[in-house]
Amino acid sequence: MSVVEVKLPKWGLTMEEGSVSEWLVSVGERVEAGQVLANVETEKVTTALESPVAGVVQSIEVQEGEDVAVGTVLCVLVES
Repeated sequence: MSVVEVKLPKWGLTMEEGSVSEWLVSVGERVEAGQVLANVETEKVTTALESPVAGVVQSIEVQEGEDVAVGTVLCVLVES
């Protein structure tokens, strides 16, 4: 069992920040690799944030609408 931090990726050359417009999962929920965890707004574009692993959502670190820098931990998964 390992802990995986899901961070805001840098999707574009000039991208510096983004915000979660909608969480599609909740704490305690089981997710599969590739499952969409949230929709993230960046520079007028909304992108789906996918889970890198299969596991359980341990915590959500960023609230909907909160602007955060690239590299910020958005949620934590426990890989199973």
